Amino acid sequence: MSSLSLFLVVLITGLVLVIAGLGIAILLAPTSFNLQKGEPYECGIPTHGTSWMQFKVGYYLYAILYLMFDVEAIFLFPWATIVRDLGVQGLYSIVFFIVILGLGLAYAWKKGVLKWM
Repeated sequence: MSSLSLFLVVLITGLVLVIAGLGIAILLAPTSFNLQKGEPYECGIPTHGTSWMQFKVGYYLYAILYLMFDVEAIFLFPWATIVRDLGVQGLYSIVFFIVILGLGLAYAWKKGVLKWM
């Protein structure tokens, strides 16, 4: 079996399983109609105003900064497991990585991105 045919078999199997799962869920799921389900946010409290409202850009910047430092933590865990095998070059590379992230944080701090309101 060539790699192309194996890829096609895996792709078709994945598509069939996804379509079958969605079809079974549609057929077996209980359905009921309720006007409150059409509300933008189903919390029991009536909504006031429109659901199309603008958010401050700062919220998105917080999310991006969180992702940046979350990815840093993801890269630090594998490095910490093999730090002895890497030697001095591994230490320099991770220090360089952390310095670049620190510069990004300093830039965001200087621009006032970290001010909540």
